[in-house]
Amino acid sequence: MATERHGQIVETSTEARQAEAGPSVLALLTASTGLAVLILGAIWFAFFRV
Repeated sequence: MATERHGQIVETSTEARQAEAGPSVLALLTASTGLAVLILGAIWFAFFRV
């Protein structure tokens, strides 16, 4: 648990490193992966179709 000393928050190193990966991280990963697939598909379609 974070404590406050002399007006500053003091945490252990483990507490300071903890983060919460919220739904925005999943949305970003999904959107970027989908965009990469679309771009690579368009490149393949434009240059490598027979």
